[in-house]
Amino acid sequence: MRWTVGFALLLSVCMAHAEAPAAKPALRFQISFPAAAHADPITGRVFLILSRNLDHCGPADAVAAPAEPCEPRLQVSRIGVPFFGRDITALKPGEPSIIDNSDLGSPLAHLADVPAGDYYVQAMINVYSEFRRADGHTVWMHDDQWEGQRWQRSPGNLYSKPVKMRVDPGGGVIRLVADQVIPPVKVSEDTEYVKHIKFKSELLSKFWGRPIYLGAVVLLPRNYERTTIRYPIEYIQGHFSLDAPHRFDGQNEFSKAWMSDHFPRMIAVTLQHPNPYYDDSYLVNSPNVGPYDDALMQELIPAIEKQFRVIAEPWARVVSGGSTGGWISAYLKIFHPSFFGGAWCSCPDAVTFSDVEGVNFYQDENAFFKTYDWRPVPTINSRFTNGQAIQTSEQRNRYELVSGNHGRSGEQIDVWSAVWGPVGDDGFFKPSFDKSTGKIDRAVVAYWREHWDLLEFLKRNWATVGPLLKDDLYFFAGDADTYFLNNSTMELDAWLKTATSPHSEAHFMYGNMKPHCWQGPVSAQERVVEIAQHIQRHKPEGVDTPWWDYR
Repeated sequence: MRWTVGFALLLSVCMAHAEAPAAKPALRFQISFPAAAHADPITGRVFLILSRNLDHCGPADAVAAPAEPCEPRLQVSRIGVPFFGRDITALKPGEPSIIDNSDLGSPLAHLADVPAGDYYVQAMINVYSEFRRADGHTVWMHDDQWEGQRWQRSPGNLYSKPVKMRVDPGGGVIRLVADQVIPPVKVSEDTEYVKHIKFKSELLSKFWGRPIYLGAVVLLPRNYERTTIRYPIEYIQGHFSLDAPHRFDGQNEFSKAWMSDHFPRMIAVTLQHPNPYYDDSYLVNSPNVGPYDDALMQELIPAIEKQFRVIAEPWARVVSGGSTGGWISAYLKIFHPSFFGGAWCSCPDAVTFSDVEGVNFYQDENAFFKTYDWRPVPTINSRFTNGQAIQTSEQRNRYELVSGNHGRSGEQIDVWSAVWGPVGDDGFFKPSFDKSTGKIDRAVVAYWREHWDLLEFLKRNWATVGPLLKDDLYFFAGDADTYFLNNSTMELDAWLKTATSPHSEAHFMYGNMKPHCWQGPVSAQERVVEIAQHIQRHKPEGVDTPWWDYR
């Protein structure tokens, strides 16, 4: 009887095990691409992107003009939808790459953090190219396709069509095929007012070991083709754009002013210099990014001033820009004071590194936290004008790390380390801090300070540079700048007020409770008039100004 009962118990246990469903594998995504989309193996980075809907593209987050529907890939941003990334090396067509819980994501750290629910799911592959640089290093990076180093919309990159499905972090395997190819960028045709330039830079191509291009969009004054006179020129700095300078479109208020009878006749130019790290180069000679200062001064500006009737004199040649362009404008005027006659620098990136989007590189030990006695407090990266935090430094940097390791995110903080820092042993830039822990590298910061801190440069060289700057520097910033960039501008302002031999005549203006990127209390057309007035005041005695008829 005991044997019968024991056998029955054993039988029931076996039956229970036989009837129990097999455990689901951990959630993972298998992402592949067909030969029809890309015939060769791909080295690059694969992404998985999730979104609750298709209508979140807009000015705050979008990397491209809003589309209908707005795909998840276009919703990726520093404050956008969850996405996860993994590097791939020589992945062949048809072979799957895996995204699972071991891969880092932003703003959710891992797939296990995704709440169960219905999502629009999309895969994407950012294709890297091999660069055999002149310094002996070989690196794999994304080769810009004239889109401005944006993997979400770069021609040749692959993506899958968005699919709405149930996603359960508890388990399951989801297969996605990136069979769509982003088409080439379309550049607008030249018009009477707007012209385009693009050419291979010999200097930069030699450095990178692949063709690298420079370009510009040129806005001509009214009746340019019916005159023979030469015009002052404004070189506008900023993020990569195919738009005409000052967003001229022939219809908006700026366009009406530009084409009117008594408006200053000038040439305005937006410069294009994307590179494997970012959508612009900061136009410095960088050991990581390349000799962009030389390329500007020896290739791009000469090409523009040869093709168009420019008054090629310092008093008639000015620079302007906002944010990244604000820093570039300040740099160009400070480092080339006898070549440019004035600089209008709006909301510039950190002109000294005591506050770089909330991080004091000269005092903080960690880029993610500030320590007050016993209390570690997260460093805030961005804020609303009322002081409410938008994002911490750690969150901001995780977004970049998911977008691309080794500084290949195509994002802002990575390019600062690329532009301002030394080359690392692996050929990529040596980072100023560890993006996983936030620990700051003092030796790299010392390199930054010696080479690219504009305030420190002026302190060391004021006796020779100061007399050449005169009243040619104009700075504008909101005192509630979204990324705290007003703080370094104010520090520069405070030091210049103490400068002697000569006394500084730089102009500073702050917008009360204004965010990034406040450019002063005037419109774009009024700014052009201000620039023209500056040029008028600084022209040599006896020089006529047929480019501006007051009658």
